[in-house]
Amino acid sequence: MTATATTAAPTATGMRLRLHDIRIDYGGGAVIDGLDLEIAAGEILVLVGKSGCGKSTLLRAIAGLRAPSAGRILADDAPVAGPSADRALVFQDDALLPWRTARRNIELALSLRGIARAQRRATALRWVREIGLEGFADYLPRDLSGGMRQRVQLARSLAGSPRAVLMDEPFGALDTQTRATMQRLLIDTWRAHPTTIVFVTHDLDEALLLGDRIAVIGGGAVRDLVEVPAPRTPLDRAALKAELLEKL
Repeated sequence: MTATATTAAPTATGMRLRLHDIRIDYGGGAVIDGLDLEIAAGEILVLVGKSGCGKSTLLRAIAGLRAPSAGRILADDAPVAGPSADRALVFQDDALLPWRTARRNIELALSLRGIARAQRRATALRWVREIGLEGFADYLPRDLSGGMRQRVQLARSLAGSPRAVLMDEPFGALDTQTRATMQRLLIDTWRAHPTTIVFVTHDLDEALLLGDRIAVIGGGAVRDLVEVPAPRTPLDRAALKAELLEKL
């Protein structure tokens, strides 16, 4: 993320994540086997790899939705034993509740935190403004475009002040222009509300735009870790993309 910033990065308030000797079985075999990975508090780590290599499965394990068959996942030195409001998961499908308005979808994360109703409404409306949807707070998801729905999902994920946000190809179904807008919104929102982000994508250009580091997943483990320097020029990006293509 630092590569796209124009001012100093914010103080990290995110969660440190450590994965040690992780094995995850799926379909009669191990999709992840012997994986080790450390994610620093406040960094944006992007996971890339071929389809079926286990990126999404790994993300769900970090979220606490799937227990590893072996190994340990630590969140700030505490074992991950299940889902937590401190680890928010963002899907490609916006997963909004269709009967709740945009504002009330955002309020859901605040409700889970035990925030009082009056404060929930005020905070949700602030997030509506922050994601550029002022005037759409009372719209149902069916009345919003795909990009608008993803804005609401992003706001809902961040409104509860998680210390880690786990994003599973959240912009993959969007058109090119909307995707670029959402990438910029993510950068701007991260700068205003710093947290740890683990981001899964198949798009290497997206990985190079967003990531501080890129983890190449293959053969059940982290095949390589690529540092993304800042600032980065178009020539830097082209060279890194060629390097990543070779590693994949």
